[in-house]
Amino acid sequence: MDHGLEVTWLPSYGPEMRGGTANCTVVLSEEPVGSPIVDEPTDLIAMNLPSLDKFEPMVAKGGTIVANRSLIERDLARSDVRAHFVDVHSLAEEAGSSRAINMVALGAYLKATGVVPLEVVKRAMARMLEEGGKGRFVPANEKALELGYEAV
Repeated sequence: MDHGLEVTWLPSYGPEMRGGTANCTVVLSEEPVGSPIVDEPTDLIAMNLPSLDKFEPMVAKGGTIVANRSLIERDLARSDVRAHFVDVHSLAEEAGSSRAINMVALGAYLKATGVVPLEVVKRAMARMLEEGGKGRFVPANEKALELGYEAV
């Protein structure tokens, strides 16, 4: 990846997409990653209440949870992780695209964890969108990343 980390991911977009808890595991490591299977994630981005309910108990002690305050009204059920609630829907609208909620959440996650610098992600995102013929979406997505980052 652009920051010198090994990356693998495993999406789960089965019947959950019809109202349950779809999820995607992403593993970042300085060492080669043998498997994207994770039993105890260090971090969680929860975009809705069913996802927080399902995955909050799995997060490692001392981990970080970024939660979408737009759809999650309750606080965390535990105190041994760092919590950051962000109104991703409002911030995506402010960025100019209601579809940029994931970018807002990613910006918040980057600030909360420091796992990858914001500028590295902004450059990679811009390159991918431009290479895919969707360069017109770069400004709103960049703004969404920044607003999420600033919200933490």
